[in-house]
Amino acid sequence: MRKLMLAGSLLALALTGCGNPSANGDAQSGAAAATIRWNEAAVGQLRKAIERRAAHGLDHMRFAVEGQVGSAEGEKALTQSALRYAAAVARGATDPAKLQDIYTISRPEADLRPGLAGALSDGKLDDWIDSLAPQNDQYRQLSKAYLALRGSGDTAAAIPDTKPLKPGATDPRVPAIAAQLVASDYLDRAEGQGTRYTPAMVRAVQHMQIDYGIELDGVIGGEALEILNLSDADRARALAVAMERMRWLERTPPATRIDVNIAAGRLAYWRDGKLADTRKVVVGKPGKETPQLGSPIYRLVANPTWTVPRSIQNGEIAKKGSAYLRRNDMAWKDGWIVQQPGPQNALGLVKFDMKNEHSIYLHDTPAKSLFDEVQRQRSHGCVRVEDALGFAQMLARDEGILDEWQKARATGKESFVDLPRAIPVRLYYQTVLFDDAGEPVVRADPYGWNGAVAAALGFPERQGFRLRASGDDIGP
Repeated sequence: MRKLMLAGSLLALALTGCGNPSANGDAQSGAAAATIRWNEAAVGQLRKAIERRAAHGLDHMRFAVEGQVGSAEGEKALTQSALRYAAAVARGATDPAKLQDIYTISRPEADLRPGLAGALSDGKLDDWIDSLAPQNDQYRQLSKAYLALRGSGDTAAAIPDTKPLKPGATDPRVPAIAAQLVASDYLDRAEGQGTRYTPAMVRAVQHMQIDYGIELDGVIGGEALEILNLSDADRARALAVAMERMRWLERTPPATRIDVNIAAGRLAYWRDGKLADTRKVVVGKPGKETPQLGSPIYRLVANPTWTVPRSIQNGEIAKKGSAYLRRNDMAWKDGWIVQQPGPQNALGLVKFDMKNEHSIYLHDTPAKSLFDEVQRQRSHGCVRVEDALGFAQMLARDEGILDEWQKARATGKESFVDLPRAIPVRLYYQTVLFDDAGEPVVRADPYGWNGAVAAALGFPERQGFRLRASGDDIGP
């Protein structure tokens, strides 16, 4: 199977050359020293830069060039036009905090006015604006792919819905279907050869049918094709959203950090600017979505207890009775249901405590089979880490607290081990990954969160199948 990289995970390796850009065009810092002088050549550069906005997936939005050279009011309007477009390229044309109920990930911050003044003075306004976008290979690949798809204007489905495809049949559509199953992680690349609808493909389709709550028959009919099918217009829309989400992120994030792509169910651990580890995670199911947070891990908890949240306590456990509590080593304490430490504890054997007001954290789990799922949106909102004990061991070693951690684990009781320094964590949502060749691969939008971003960027609405919330796991 092709290896897919998390979109945005290489941001630390590529600097913009422009500091940390921001939309705060009217900020006072530096504004007094920034003399904005316009001429007709600069106005022409601004117009051309905006005309090329498709390179950033912004061609569905209108950016007017208002004002004219020769008057104070006219040049003020030109400045505002330039800052408005520069801000869109620098930190996104949309505000994620307004599109999502929760969004606390740090965004690029700086004063654009001095940069604009310098660009006008040097006669290089267009170069300056281009420098504000993410300067990494992934963003460039997104831009290149978007421009190619945008030019086609094809809104037709890539795989024609001519007749249902039954197991064992031979059909010229099979290679295209297999390619999308591989891209979606349902099928191994080696099992998707030829034009025959093989048993391996049937199993992959059945897995997908379960995830999306459609009839489990292994037949590729209209509903299955609607999930698999992406027109060029659909792909272009997803790529534009991916570029926008990348613009929301800091250009120089902390060199040591943990990034979790909620949409892909993947974790990346960066250490001193290098990718040290990747692993699967289980995140919130639809209706219990994991929010997009910037929140640090500040301690490891060995053998954690689990105080059941009221929502789970009242909605899922209260009706189960006392026998269920005893069987799961739970008991009432001060009005709360508390599960005692042990391998069957819903938090597993380690919790990674994080500082945020939403009670979201990383942790172990006894439900190891969920890591084998393709769509790993299965929890109540917290993030379950594959081989969490191994990951905790890695962090403890890297932070110089391995002895403390091993002693805490050996007690068998809930024990807390502070990290000498908090490790920043970003929980973000990105539905475009990259294959071994660096090509963008459009994946599922399990929460349907791309729709609001696409609409804000001016794209038409697209209806599609949503991932179905499933399972009776009560863990956080």
